[in-house]
Amino acid sequence: MTFQASDLKGRQFLNLLDEDFNIIKPCYTKGGPWLKLFGRSNSLCACATRAIINHTQIGEYRLRFFPRKKFKCLCRLYSIESRWHILHECRRFNRYWNPRQDSLNHFVMFLEANPNAFAFNDNSFSTVMSRSYN
Repeated sequence: MTFQASDLKGRQFLNLLDEDFNIIKPCYTKGGPWLKLFGRSNSLCACATRAIINHTQIGEYRLRFFPRKKFKCLCRLYSIESRWHILHECRRFNRYWNPRQDSLNHFVMFLEANPNAFAFNDNSFSTVMSRSYN
């Protein structure tokens, strides 16, 4: 309850819905609602976590932390590559479509169909990241 009623989750947190259209609350009991679906794969879990907290190698992240890096989407439909754009509009990633786009199940299917959507694949960006933390 504290998580949903406060700013503790942050403005960037992605609210996902269960099958009854209720917002899923974070929980660790019995693996919680999320880990059951993507905890079987380290890369899927990492991409899901990055996307949920919006801390991933996309344009809006670069714009906040590395303003000199490119932040436009490569599909050229959107001036800033954002999480919303990737999940709902981007021609490069949107290979799975479902009217219930905000459901946890759809989110996992999207990530499985688009494994590079929220992955750190750019070696130059990874190098910049490692230098900034050393």
